[in-house]
Amino acid sequence: MLAPGVRDAVYAIYGFVRYADEIVDTFHDYDQADLLNDFIQSYRKSLKDQISLNPILNSFQQVVHCYELHELVDVFISSMELDLQKKEYNTRADYEHYIYGSADVVGLMCLKIFVKGDQKRYDELKVYAKHLGSAFQKVNFLRDIRNDFQELGRSYFPNIRDKKMDEFAKQEIIKDIEHDFKEAYKGIVKLPVEGRLGVYLAYRYYLKLLKKLKHKNSQEIMTTRTRVSDPVKILILLKSYVRYSLNIL
Repeated sequence: MLAPGVRDAVYAIYGFVRYADEIVDTFHDYDQADLLNDFIQSYRKSLKDQISLNPILNSFQQVVHCYELHELVDVFISSMELDLQKKEYNTRADYEHYIYGSADVVGLMCLKIFVKGDQKRYDELKVYAKHLGSAFQKVNFLRDIRNDFQELGRSYFPNIRDKKMDEFAKQEIIKDIEHDFKEAYKGIVKLPVEGRLGVYLAYRYYLKLLKKLKHKNSQEIMTTRTRVSDPVKILILLKSYVRYSLNIL
């Protein structure tokens, strides 16, 4: 749903961040810190040499140079390193710091591409991009809470103690995410046409996922993984495209 002119750069960003995320979330039988360090050093070298034999890094370094993403990438890398060092986020400040580095900056990287590096437009829209990145990440945390607790031993929400969530905590989390979505929408309608439909579609999908989570009790969320069915995804796509085509976002 993205315009052809921005797709390759967004693919490159996705490839890089997914690669790093897989290292810290999956390769448990290996030295993850060593693997992540190798990956980071290979990335640094690709920036210096402006080429890499790793196709993901080669594509990504081109985008980093073209759109001056260096600082945003460094923040993202710091959050990936945190995943190997920190298991619980007990304060709001730590929680927001991690979300900024793991999600918000990815949205900001994409925004740089959508505005074609225009600093003025970037500055106007970045607060909304951060809200959208936060909303997506918080929904992911809530959807994957069982796996994070049981498989990865992580606890992201500061208002959850001893890996237990009651209804009050759930409602607090939902309300916080709804605020992020509300603020993010203000920026989506202002996005350049190249990225607007794709971002709006992702927004509608995650909003649907949040609604499904909202209608489940806390125990259900803690024991089952919520998903949106394929037929509903297709319906979201069709409705989003119609609204976009009629300019009634």
